[in-house]
Amino acid sequence: MNDLLDPRNDFLFKRIFGSEENRDVLLAFLNTAFIDAGRPPLTEIILLNPYTEKDSPRDKQSILDIRGKTASGELINVEMQLFNKYDTEKRTLFYWSKLYSGQLQEGQSYKMLKKCVTINLLNYSFLANDHYHNVFRLREDRTGIPLIDDIELHFLELPKLSEHAAPIESGGLVNWLLFLKGVDKSNWEVLKMNEPVLKKAMDTLEFLSQDAEARRLYEDRQKFLHDEASMIEGALAEGEARGEARGEARGEARGERKKAVEMAAELLALGVEVSIIAKASGLPESEISAMKNKKGT
Repeated sequence: MNDLLDPRNDFLFKRIFGSEENRDVLLAFLNTAFIDAGRPPLTEIILLNPYTEKDSPRDKQSILDIRGKTASGELINVEMQLFNKYDTEKRTLFYWSKLYSGQLQEGQSYKMLKKCVTINLLNYSFLANDHYHNVFRLREDRTGIPLIDDIELHFLELPKLSEHAAPIESGGLVNWLLFLKGVDKSNWEVLKMNEPVLKKAMDTLEFLSQDAEARRLYEDRQKFLHDEASMIEGALAEGEARGEARGEARGEARGERKKAVEMAAELLALGVEVSIIAKASGLPESEISAMKNKKGT
């Protein structure tokens, strides 16, 4: 039997959670996240962009997210991010705003806008705290009163989940995150007992892991994601190196100028003509004349 594929790969994640036949899997996962955030569970979810064969992992522009709609019209976007693309907060707000503003057709009232929820599953640490599940909403700083309930941003940071985190017997978000993080298969039975719908997600992962075409597409996506991460890291390293070089150059230039100014001051004190000092120091005559006038005052 082939080794299990990594469910954190966004192509595979969408196959498991974003297909019509696994809509109940998505609903169960969302409800554990919402309950953990103090929200009531959903009764239904409609997939707006279900997985199809057109979701090619070789499409460089592809964002393999999952978009759903609740019975009340609330829009939910779920995205798995395997590598840090940086500017996570701005990127999140940008895609949330597109989801929110994209609801209105020309001439429609703002009253038509429904709440939009973004859920980011991150395979890297992002926020400066120890919580693996953070939720952001619009609140007034001092009183905590909500401005509007239309924005809700979830960040689920998998690295913050302890390596020794135990499944929750009553079910819950931790069980799903342990599965996504790649908990040893020997613990699957415990996870399934605590969170029965997880069995379907596990069965889907096992099936895809044994399917030659799915494995090939998965590996294509993994290669693209690794190449993209390497490109970003390389660009950042190059930018830092250039910044250091510019800093060193500016430092050298400042040092040379300081020497020139000190030389000009000494020559002025000796009564040397401005034109000669300019040639010797490299400073413009106007600057040396200004130094001379200032000294005279």
